[in-house]
Amino acid sequence: MSSPKYKRVVLKLSGEALAGEQGFGINPSVIKSVAQQVKEVSDLGVEVAVVVGGGNIWRGKIGEEMGMDRANADYMGMLATVMNSLALQDSLEMLDVESRVQTSIEMRQVAEPYIRRRAIRHLEKKRVVIFAAGTGNPYFSTDTTAALRAAEIEAEVILMAKNNVDGVYSADPRLDVNAVKYEELSYLDVLKEGLAVMDSTASSLCMDNNIPLIVFSIMDNGNIKRAVCGEKIGTIVRGNK
Repeated sequence: MSSPKYKRVVLKLSGEALAGEQGFGINPSVIKSVAQQVKEVSDLGVEVAVVVGGGNIWRGKIGEEMGMDRANADYMGMLATVMNSLALQDSLEMLDVESRVQTSIEMRQVAEPYIRRRAIRHLEKKRVVIFAAGTGNPYFSTDTTAALRAAEIEAEVILMAKNNVDGVYSADPRLDVNAVKYEELSYLDVLKEGLAVMDSTASSLCMDNNIPLIVFSIMDNGNIKRAVCGEKIGTIVRGNK
């Protein structure tokens, strides 16, 4: 059995990844696959926290087209992440993986409020902690949430699981056949070249706190475990190359 390289990780899942090929909503087979992969990692003794996006249910761009107030659109996105988080929790618990959802917006009937020390205690007890509702503030993405929570719980790495690419490229590989895949980058490279890895706020936060980031495809079963065990997959982004 492979031994893990990291003891505590933050897994960042885009909402679109949960939609699968249907592009909207939650694909049952995809979320079951993600839950199974998280279980594989948890069974290795790794402490796993998860941040899920909400783009499969609501995108801010739709609100913009409607002329909606940006803050309201962002709050709707936060609620979408709660829906995804509860669905993931249910899938995990079907596999007998203990988990807790913590929300940045208080809604005690469905989840715990986010409390840093309580989150760390859950992780120490080998429960999977799912951080929902973003940072609780508009104008911040779930990428920034992942970076912030990783810093707060002292995670060793952020695992960014994508559904449409298997790493970081010089351009969109779906549109540019000459796009080059990077094996390793620095956060300064990402910021200077404007690479679409995560937003600049999240990149700066990771760089300032020296949190490495691994970008890989979620569509290949076992990739989360491979990343946790230190196999070379996708692209790794570090504070310094």
